[in-house]
Amino acid sequence: MYMRAFAVIGAFLLFFAAGLPAQSRTFPVDELRVGMVGVGKTVFEGDRLDEFKVHILGVLKNVIGTRRNLILARLEGGPLAETGVIAGMSGSPVYIDGRLVGAVSYSLGQFSKEPIAGITPIGEMTEAATFAGPRRQVARAELQLPLTNDGLRNSLRQAFSWMRPFADSPNDVQVLGDGGLNAGIGTMLRPIATPLTLGGFDASFADPIVSAFRDQGFMPVMAGGLAGQQSVRSGASNPLRPGDPVGVSLMTGDMELGATGTVTEVDGNRVYAFGHPFYGLGPTQFPMTRAYVHVILPSMMSSSKIASTGEVIGTVSQDRATTIAGTLGAGPTLIPVKLNLTSERGTKKTFEMAMVNDQLFTPLLAYLSILNTLQSYERQNGAASYVVRGSASVKKYGTIAFEDLFTGDQGSVGAAAYVVAPINFLMRNAFEDVELEGLTLDIDASEEPRSATIERVWIDGARPKAGTKVDLKMLLRTYRGEEITRTLPIDIPANARGAQLSIMVSDGNRLTQWESRELQIQPLQTRGLPQMMQVLNSARKNNRLYVRLLGRDGGAVVKGESMAALPPSVLAVMESDRNGGSFRALQNATLGEWDITTPYAVAGSRTLTLDIQD
Repeated sequence: MYMRAFAVIGAFLLFFAAGLPAQSRTFPVDELRVGMVGVGKTVFEGDRLDEFKVHILGVLKNVIGTRRNLILARLEGGPLAETGVIAGMSGSPVYIDGRLVGAVSYSLGQFSKEPIAGITPIGEMTEAATFAGPRRQVARAELQLPLTNDGLRNSLRQAFSWMRPFADSPNDVQVLGDGGLNAGIGTMLRPIATPLTLGGFDASFADPIVSAFRDQGFMPVMAGGLAGQQSVRSGASNPLRPGDPVGVSLMTGDMELGATGTVTEVDGNRVYAFGHPFYGLGPTQFPMTRAYVHVILPSMMSSSKIASTGEVIGTVSQDRATTIAGTLGAGPTLIPVKLNLTSERGTKKTFEMAMVNDQLFTPLLAYLSILNTLQSYERQNGAASYVVRGSASVKKYGTIAFEDLFTGDQGSVGAAAYVVAPINFLMRNAFEDVELEGLTLDIDASEEPRSATIERVWIDGARPKAGTKVDLKMLLRTYRGEEITRTLPIDIPANARGAQLSIMVSDGNRLTQWESRELQIQPLQTRGLPQMMQVLNSARKNNRLYVRLLGRDGGAVVKGESMAALPPSVLAVMESDRNGGSFRALQNATLGEWDITTPYAVAGSRTLTLDIQD
């Protein structure tokens, strides 16, 4: 009898429970009320999860974008009373009644007296990360070469344009709740600074880099990756938890660069973190790593977690306005970089790094790695010389070959820009995405200048005859005043009887300027990746003498290419059928061209006029 009664009651309860809606794992914004108290989780030191209280103050509507919300809260507990909101807390999850509200992600900037934070709702984080597809190249992320402090700042300012106030005026901010909030708070909120860890960089070299990134809302620290001090939670047996530190690695190896933040949610193999953008790229392919918090650095200006990146545990595939997100598992393929540095002092060192494939970061990291290596191991002040050889491998399109000499007070800067300029050019092309497969360089360093000036050119003997060979002699004067003579056989055309010819000997820069002015040859407008590769591999070099034999024969520039000694009938036909300015008649024509490799960076230009015998 009793058993039957219990069965009826149990069935009734099960039926009643089935009719109730299941409680959501997340706490919706419209259910929040001023005065609610939640619990946040983060790691203040090591890998131990600590809890802190979160007092809800209200909700700002439409501050990040249309229908975007930001929850305002006062944080309490742990070191927060002394440190305020800490750089590296971005992504720390907040719960009310066990349900996830969102990620601590914004602060009131510097010198705030209380740890007031903005919380990005979890619903907006997960929704933003559903967009898929490859990232297209954008004009705003341009690395300006040669890289200067101001140029780096400008490049980052374009790339990190999301670092701006929510609103220009308090009238643009709508505050929900009766917590006594001033609408002007919306003009003060900024994403919590993201710690940017650097390892292997010379401190004096890193200063301008640190300054430029700090201006864009990052907190650079010289920390690097983990060495012997591994997190006790590393390994597959210790899954990633909400509140754990997480890293985004940009470069690994002998030099390291990465950012650290906090995990907000782990849903299966899907990870959400930060609560604000890291770089604002959209789809990405960055390594996701574990991270280890060494210590909290308190500061009246801006406190920060001192953290290091660790083992790769997945891929960050989304960098959106409200989150970074990715998947656990294998990391993305990185670009290997190998640099062999040989010094005249008899030392040889090999450096190996791996960097992400990205429109801005790939050329930036390549530039920084080359320049940091040269300035760390060779002379930083005074004249020096660098011979650069190597190649960059481009998937499907072969290699870009490097071979040139750079000298002077800015020789290291010239060498780094020489390698990175074509990479920057390719990564920004408008035709298709480029995959760089590797970069290998051999650099020979010398602590003395290796420059020479073209001083004189001449030929021996009387007027040359048409159809014969003459020896052109070129006198170079080195930086030490030494004279070096080079001889080049020149063939005089058989049809040059009675003509006046010129021989021009020049460095690459002056030759390019002369062609643009006299032959109207403009930089080639490339029409695809194969042509871009051809242009890059034919670039003129510093350690070359360029010799041109010039005549007064009629010629033309047709579709950007010079055509010499055209018959008058052909010129007449071309001129009568001009097509959109693709034809330009010329009075000068190039009858022969040569280039000579020298052990010096050559500068100057000389022209020799020849009267050819009848």
